[in-house]
Amino acid sequence: MRLLARMNVAILGAGAWGTALALHCHRAGHVVTLAPRRLDHALALAAFRENREYLPGFALPADLQIGLEVRPVLMEADLVLLACPMRGLRELAQTVRKQMDAAWARPMFITLCKGLEMDTFKLPCAVVAEVLPGAETAVLSGPSHAAEVAAGQPTAVVLATQAGDERARRVQAALSGPTLRVYRSRDVIGVEAAAALKNVYAIGAGLCDGMKLGDNAKAAYLTRALHEMAALGVRLGGQTATFYGLGGFGDFVATCNGQWSRNRTFGEDIAKGNSPEKLLSNRHTVVEGHAATAAFAALCRREKIEAPILSEIHALLYAGRDPRQAIQRLMGRELKEED
Repeated sequence: MRLLARMNVAILGAGAWGTALALHCHRAGHVVTLAPRRLDHALALAAFRENREYLPGFALPADLQIGLEVRPVLMEADLVLLACPMRGLRELAQTVRKQMDAAWARPMFITLCKGLEMDTFKLPCAVVAEVLPGAETAVLSGPSHAAEVAAGQPTAVVLATQAGDERARRVQAALSGPTLRVYRSRDVIGVEAAAALKNVYAIGAGLCDGMKLGDNAKAAYLTRALHEMAALGVRLGGQTATFYGLGGFGDFVATCNGQWSRNRTFGEDIAKGNSPEKLLSNRHTVVEGHAATAAFAALCRREKIEAPILSEIHALLYAGRDPRQAIQRLMGRELKEED
């Protein structure tokens, strides 16, 4: 049995995933503060003790604290989980930087968002390290549907960090529990690249489902998409093995097949004749794969990296290419050995 020190866990952002981890960390015996970005959301969480907006059906325990202002939330935090969309990460980190003098401990910052910053082509931990120089950073990723984690169903994820082994082991143990098993990795780039790219390829998986292409086509698509994801991630500095672990293959399989997957259902809805713009307008939740596709396509152009599946998904989302034309283009590529 692991004897764990009780930690103070601050979760900045109260979407589905942040809320699910708040519930898990509370079950693990930690002091948890969940801090949404909006006052009205914080008031609703405090009043109803349920995140009706993003994760309905799960009661928030009375001693799970609801915060709003970053300064008091940071004061005693041992772990700070940054649970925002990628597009809001830099702004959130800048808000934290202004209040860091209030932090009594030296917290580790764990990113939960998945994507690539469009202007800089930086992955999440690199963004946080730039804004908060000297801070210990990590990424938590893997096949982890928020509702299943909130319900306490068995889940395994990976924590990637360059922090020292002792610190990494302590955080690994703190985040693990009877229903959530955390593995360690030092391949931060690989885990983050896989986390972002699998959302892109999940859109393509949804296209396969929406066009009813059949099992043969989807199996072929998933196989080649995983290969492309790994090859691209290695070019970015990740390790090959990472893309066949929980943060790569595991998350890829779950997101490309899960009925709950926003990215997969987004692709499925496009295949049924809806435009990406229409689907994204007034949408309550974020489809991270949409922005990630644009960022990775731009990076591939700059670095002259060949990624044909990603390129076709980009053309579908941003240039109005018909899904069946995209399939024909991929099927008509020059024949080659399987690599």
